[in-house]
Amino acid sequence: MYDVIVAGLGGMGSSAAYHLAGRGRRVLGLERHTPAHDRGSSHGESRIIRQAYFEDPAYVPLLLRAYELWERLEEETGEDLMTLCGGLMIGPREGALVSGSVASADEYGLPYEILDSSELKRRFPIFEPGPGTVALFEKKAGFVRPEVSVKAHLDRATSLGADLHFEEEVLSWEPTGYGVRVETALGTYEAERLVVSPGAWAPKLLSDLGLPLEVTRQILFWFRPEGGTEPFAPGKVPIWIYEPDDGNMFYSFPAIDGADTVKAAFFRADGKPTDPETIDREVHDKEIEFIRSYLARYVPSLDGDFLYAKTCMYTNTPDEHFVISTHPEYPQVSIAAGFSGHGYKFCSVVGEILADLATKCETPHPIDLFSPSRLAARG
Repeated sequence: MYDVIVAGLGGMGSSAAYHLAGRGRRVLGLERHTPAHDRGSSHGESRIIRQAYFEDPAYVPLLLRAYELWERLEEETGEDLMTLCGGLMIGPREGALVSGSVASADEYGLPYEILDSSELKRRFPIFEPGPGTVALFEKKAGFVRPEVSVKAHLDRATSLGADLHFEEEVLSWEPTGYGVRVETALGTYEAERLVVSPGAWAPKLLSDLGLPLEVTRQILFWFRPEGGTEPFAPGKVPIWIYEPDDGNMFYSFPAIDGADTVKAAFFRADGKPTDPETIDREVHDKEIEFIRSYLARYVPSLDGDFLYAKTCMYTNTPDEHFVISTHPEYPQVSIAAGFSGHGYKFCSVVGEILADLATKCETPHPIDLFSPSRLAARG
């Protein structure tokens, strides 16, 4: 019998397995795919990390801890997981992106600069901002490498004694008198505690909660900039998010690790409801042309040769905040779901939170915002 079973070993589950094993727990991890796979939501070479958080100031304390834990994992593994190359939040001064980022930064005393349109263009010539555009520049923003960091969490969990099973789908789970029972495609396992971190499979594995979760298909694009990637080197351009007049935020990264490609994607625009079992993995011409229309207007040199694209999935809540909690009926079960397209940067600290919940049924981290009870009336 195990102390804790972790169902789902993507970004959040791999971190939970690591933290639990680090606390001396007997951990079984179950994953339906191979390690650090590209079938869910924890892939794509790079994910933005930032502290001036426009979504809500309540996230900032978690981000500060997440940074510490990413750095600790780098020290433990010797891997380059997080690169702080700076970040730009670009858009109208009163738009959700800039005003929300300013509000979070001001509430927690985070350093930043506000650049007007001409200063943005002078310092970062790749952009073609309109006259009313401003940008918040945050020096401590950057990116995390998802596949490498998932693997780092998995490797550390294994080295600390966790038993990790891959290509073993979790079919169901149920509470028992003393803990939980989990059925997979290959067998049945029992433990005192269960962590459910299923990504886009949350509507199935957490169906008893009736959470109003919607899975959407998102696309990551890679282009070869016109004139080459030198203007997109990490020392010349940071990560950036752009909020145009129509509100369809899109974002991009520097050319990472000497690559001759640059990644770009929409934050939410054009995301279509899907199912993880039947998602369309083909990327269509009209989708490429849609993001090209934004690149051509605002970052014209990035509108070069299209090279390839990948699909991923957002699992969205109606208010776009996470669900992290013990199960409202079964305190021996902890859940993490609904990360709504902005969760990966938090993996390091969410794993710590899940380890707290699985061992103590509580955590010192501020997670009231993520209670599933707020969504009960929407289900």
